[in-house]
Amino acid sequence: MTPQSDEDEVWRQIVASFNDTAERDSADQPWPDSENVPAEPQARRVVRPAETEHDDDHAEAAADGDEDEGHFEPPPPPPLPKLDLVTKVAWVALFGGPAYLLVAAMADWQMEGWALFTAVAAFIGGFVALVVRMGDGPPGDSGWDDGAVL
Repeated sequence: MTPQSDEDEVWRQIVASFNDTAERDSADQPWPDSENVPAEPQARRVVRPAETEHDDDHAEAAADGDEDEGHFEPPPPPPLPKLDLVTKVAWVALFGGPAYLLVAAMADWQMEGWALFTAVAAFIGGFVALVVRMGDGPPGDSGWDDGAVL
């Protein structure tokens, strides 16, 4: 017999015994009866910590707002960069062209050929202007080696 035929035989046995029931009794289970799924519910006991002087001081400090431990307040975000006129016009063209077409279609306006051409050209021109102005070089303040900072 080859190793492949042995493996095939093992798989046939696994598939043939897939729907067979287990031969074990519930008494032969390897775990205690307390862990069986239909176990009886056990009585529960609630344990509360004893109050101490430290707890009272902490409660007073929290009420006063003096101690703000564990509360994270992120720093304010940096201001948005100032955009030059060309970038502002490109963004307006990028969103303004499709917005005009959408409003005109929803309002069922009769669109002239030049208006349609202008809206599509504004969208394409705004996109191209933004892509061209993106810049693909490293930032100017990256230093001489442009590597990781440890």
